[in-house]
Amino acid sequence: MTVRKTTPLPIDLDYLRQVLVELLDIPSPSGRTDHVQQYVGERLSALGIPSTLTRRGALSACLPGPRETGADRAIVVHTDTIGGMVKRLKENGRLELKPIGTHSARFAEGAHVRIFTDDLDRVVTGQVLPLKASGHRYNEGVDLQGIGWEQVEVRVDEAVEDIAGLRMLGIDAGDFVAFLPNPTVTPSGYVKSRHLDDKAGVAAVLTALKAMVDAGVKPAVSAHLLVTVTEEIGHGASHGLDPDVAEIVSVDAAVVAPGQQSREHSATLAMGDGVGPFDYHLTRNLSAIAQEHDIDLVRDVFDYYRSDVAAAVEAGAHARVALLGFGVDATHGHERTHLDGLRHLTQLLCLYLQSDLVFPEWDAEPEGDLADFPSLAVQPASAGPRTGPIGIAADSDDGAPGM
Repeated sequence: MTVRKTTPLPIDLDYLRQVLVELLDIPSPSGRTDHVQQYVGERLSALGIPSTLTRRGALSACLPGPRETGADRAIVVHTDTIGGMVKRLKENGRLELKPIGTHSARFAEGAHVRIFTDDLDRVVTGQVLPLKASGHRYNEGVDLQGIGWEQVEVRVDEAVEDIAGLRMLGIDAGDFVAFLPNPTVTPSGYVKSRHLDDKAGVAAVLTALKAMVDAGVKPAVSAHLLVTVTEEIGHGASHGLDPDVAEIVSVDAAVVAPGQQSREHSATLAMGDGVGPFDYHLTRNLSAIAQEHDIDLVRDVFDYYRSDVAAAVEAGAHARVALLGFGVDATHGHERTHLDGLRHLTQLLCLYLQSDLVFPEWDAEPEGDLADFPSLAVQPASAGPRTGPIGIAADSDDGAPGM
């Protein structure tokens, strides 16, 4: 097998920053994502990459490789975000919220929101407040109030004091409520915003594709892009993947918190999450690529975490899966990352796309002869049988593999 040389590519950080801010400015809570998908499709079109859309709204594109047959790979990101939905019109002219996705009402308090009515020309603004919002009225009661979605309400920015007034505005149960991101890029390179999960990942992937196109570099194998719209509600990449895909790499937020190794200035390789471990061979291949090219990459394991690839595997995807991330402090809250981490992630994606599959011959078909799989050559074992087609010599008495 010919080993394909991988080369770091120039990364257009101005493009990454612009795309990220523009993505953040497009409201896209799960269930209301048409606008953001149009934006991503137009960005791909500008790079000369055509795309299609599934019935459920997932966007699919492909950067073709030199081979016309054999297995491919896929990069998966999501444009949907956490948000809310109007659960009930309240007698005081305010709105009860039901969260979309998993996030705490603690971080919703004080958020500015947009309420999308069925009238496409009317968007009502408002703000999420705790039920006891006035210190001058409730004194210590403000601090004693509990935390939860039943403890907050949306104050609408219109002269309305009852249910009838809300209906006059066109507001009804089931209307989507988007939390404004308020993005800020500091002079030192920090990016502060809601919804960096996963719009920073989308920006990194688009920037990596741009780097490949600008440099005239073809991927080693055809690289599919799947942009999903239901990751935050658990469906993710459950459909839309090409059947020839042998490797799937999800790009998503990595958890920066006590007890985690992820950092805002680094890319992250997740070895496992709340669903289980990621593919042994693919994760170690990504780690080796980063090490070879001095990419700042840390390994991490997440507890309360689920990504697009979990849905893909549960839906029956016959592929190796891995997760690359960008370090985000205060995920699903007041999020922050750094341009350095996004740069390292983007470069690693460029290098990965230039590399071959972990097992290009073996993975060319969905299944193969067990005797042909490299087994202990890539996953050493210290116990078990030492004779047979795996070819490990039994020349030691302590059970260790022969040298």
